[in-house]
Amino acid sequence: MKARCLVAAALALALALAAPAALAQAEVDTRTAKALFFDKNFGEARALWEKAAAGRGADADAAAYWVARCSDGLGEHERAFREYTAFLTRRPADAALLEEARTARVSLAARLVRAGHRSYLGSLREALADKNRTVRYFAALQMAGLGPEAGQAAVPVLKEIVASERDPDLVDRARLHLLRLDPGALAAGPGNPPQPSSRAGAATWVKVRVFARGNSAPKLSINVPFALADLLFKALPDDVRKELRSEGYDADSLWDKLRALPPTQILEVAGEDERIQIWIE
Repeated sequence: MKARCLVAAALALALALAAPAALAQAEVDTRTAKALFFDKNFGEARALWEKAAAGRGADADAAAYWVARCSDGLGEHERAFREYTAFLTRRPADAALLEEARTARVSLAARLVRAGHRSYLGSLREALADKNRTVRYFAALQMAGLGPEAGQAAVPVLKEIVASERDPDLVDRARLHLLRLDPGALAAGPGNPPQPSSRAGAATWVKVRVFARGNSAPKLSINVPFALADLLFKALPDDVRKELRSEGYDADSLWDKLRALPPTQILEVAGEDERIQIWIE
């Protein structure tokens, strides 16, 4: 009996001494894995994270997230998608990692759809109903960029962004997507009040035609809803504005002149090599 007690005590002592050493080794492995990841040694980092993810608890959950990050870094997108899904099924407590994993999963799904894997559209549609606003909005913007057919599912969330979001850049992005997918969705309503106009018979379209010198058929035709024309002019990148100015066109003054025109009146700008006609209907 006394011998058994001594053996048990010895085992307890050995475990007590081994536990701090194991914890210390786990911390070293974690630091090493992070260093490898940020040095873009994703394969080696993933092997260490996979060891850490085999356990339980918050640290193991976080390791499962980093496993997926490594696969994404290696360009193994389908594997990374599965690993983010596995991370989410662990129901981790870290809200920030949950949001990041969900948005990363949306990004991967969109990338895979663009690569021809249409089966991932279902995951994007599910994300449109996510309770997390960031994930829901991100999914809508990603889907809207997949073309008219797939993008239609994103229209309700894009409307939600326009109606309730305060970030002007995000609202502008949503409006531009709606312009391509469903221009009628931008009719006056919450978040998109009617614009006052002094013009009689308010015009609804801005039409642009660009002709090469000597040609009667336009080489470029653009029809834009009037309510969004101002948005498009404001959205021109600085380098495009600079290039226009070098060609003798000022985007801001051009729009000011256009807004002052009555419906159907044509504004014509003639350059050395091309002629631009703009009118509103």
